[in-house]
Amino acid sequence: MIIVTGATGQLGRQIVEQLLDLLPVDQVVATTRDPAKAADIAARRVQVRRCNFAEPDTLASAFEGASQVLMVSSNAQAYGGDSLAQHRAAIEAARAAGVRRIVYTSHMGADAGSAFLPARVHAATEQMLSESGLAWTALRNGFYANTVTRIMGAAASGVIETPQDGKVSWTDRGDLAAAAAQVLMQESRFEGPTPPLTALQALDFADVAVILTDLHGRPVEWRMISDEEEARRITANGAPPIIVDLMLGMYRAARAGEFTAVDPTLATLLSRSPTTLHDVLAAADTGGRPTS
Repeated sequence: MIIVTGATGQLGRQIVEQLLDLLPVDQVVATTRDPAKAADIAARRVQVRRCNFAEPDTLASAFEGASQVLMVSSNAQAYGGDSLAQHRAAIEAARAAGVRRIVYTSHMGADAGSAFLPARVHAATEQMLSESGLAWTALRNGFYANTVTRIMGAAASGVIETPQDGKVSWTDRGDLAAAAAQVLMQESRFEGPTPPLTALQALDFADVAVILTDLHGRPVEWRMISDEEEARRITANGAPPIIVDLMLGMYRAARAGEFTAVDPTLATLLSRSPTTLHDVLAAADTGGRPTS
C-alpha cells in the first residue's frame, strides 16, 4: 500500500491521480490535514486519512499498513513554522509504522550551503532520511514552472522586472507527479537522491520575455531591478519578512547557477520529452493544461 501525504495539494493530488492509473484503488491511500477537501478523491473510492505533520499523534494511524510513503515536503517555514521538525516527526512515524520506503519530494538545488532556504531544508531532510534506517529516495525535482506564471500579469504591460537571475530548468509539476508515480512503482530503481528531474532546457527571465513575446504577439521586455527594489515591492504587497527572504534567496541561488542543471532522467521516466516552459505558459494563458 502506498500512502501519499499532502494529497489535496497541487503536487500530491496529481500523484494520487497518476497512481490510480497504475494500481488498484485499495493500494492507494490519500492523507491530508483536512479530509473535507478530499471529497473528490474519496468519491473515487480512495481511502482518505487525516495526517498533519505538525500534529504527530495523527501520523501513526495515517501511516498504518503502508509499504511506501510518498512524503510531500512541508512548506511550514513560509508561515513561520518548522519544516524540519515536521519532516522528522513524519520520518519517525513512518519507521514506527513499519514502512519499508519513503519517497520524499526534494529539490534539484538541495544543498546545505544554498542561498535558497528551502534547498537547505531539503538537504537536511535528506540527511535525516539517510540516518533513518529506511529505504529512501529523494526526488530532486526541478523548479516548478508555475512559479513563472505568477509574473504573467505584469507582462501585459510589456515589461517584466526582476532582480538579476540565472538559468533555471523550469519543470512542469504534472510531469514531476507522473515521475513520482513511476519511482514509487519501481522500488529498486533509485536509492538516495535521484539525478535532477528537470525539463531539457534552462532559461532565465530574458528568455521568458522572448517566450511571452511569441505567445502574446507583442514585445515583452525584461528589465533588471535591484534586490533592494524587489524587497520593497514584495513588502509593499504585504508579504512577511520570511517571504522576502525566500524570494531574494531564489534569485541569489539562480545567479549562483544552483538551478541550471538539465538531465534526461525525467524524460526517461516519462517515456517522452518533458513539457516545455513555453507550453506551460501557453496553457496558463488559456487556462488549460500543457499537452506535450
